[in-house]
Amino acid sequence: MISSQRQHVILSRLRTRGAVRITALSKELGVSSMTIRRDIAELADKGLLKRVHGGAVTTSTLLAEPLFSVKSQMDIGLKDAIARSAIDYVSPGDVIAIGGGTTAYVFAQHLLESENSSGITILTNSIPVAELVQAMENKDAEVIVTGGVLTRSNSLVGPIADKVISSLRVNTLFLGTHSVSMPRGFLTPNSLESATDAALINIADRKIVLADHTKWDNTSLSMFASFDSIDVLITDDGLSREYAEQAKDLVKQLVLASQGDTDKERE
Repeated sequence: MISSQRQHVILSRLRTRGAVRITALSKELGVSSMTIRRDIAELADKGLLKRVHGGAVTTSTLLAEPLFSVKSQMDIGLKDAIARSAIDYVSPGDVIAIGGGTTAYVFAQHLLESENSSGITILTNSIPVAELVQAMENKDAEVIVTGGVLTRSNSLVGPIADKVISSLRVNTLFLGTHSVSMPRGFLTPNSLESATDAALINIADRKIVLADHTKWDNTSLSMFASFDSIDVLITDDGLSREYAEQAKDLVKQLVLASQGDTDKERE
């Protein structure tokens, strides 16, 4: 398959999925990862897609949200590092909330595998997180699901979700984000999802955002939180020094998780 044919396939996958991963394209097209990277670079130079760590996303990121199944395969190491740092903010018996998105889901995975999850109650608008809690039969964690309208990212949003959320209270909230805008705050492409995230923020004593460094390269339509409304921002040490210094001045606490530590644990 020549380069123009490969690039046609890449753009076709982007139109249907919103995002693609280099490793998956390499396997599908039977070429090396380096070849796919060159194809993506050429398409990016033409303005037909946007490169991100491990793959590419559609250029219409203001309105497009990739499917959960696609996003869950991207930037896995970064999400693992962030998730492991976030576990320290949960104690046995806590009542917490976990938002939608793949970073929050990875956090839930690590949390439920730790002793910190003993006796906790989880409020969530994420179908994958709720299913994960139910699958962990050996854990005594309880899950409460908000209800609502299902998004492409498998999150429940809208007035029904917001009403349920507003009647509750949690110790700590863990939210992912589609993009980080300096110095504005945290954004998502879906206005209903933005409103539901804001509702979660309103019921939490402590608010934590989980965002790997690639989120600073995205942009989105709707802001759900400003920096001063968040207590802790957990990102990875791949964040540029410039952005890290700016974030320190805007948020109450900035945590830079090390992906290197996660890699050592795997070894």
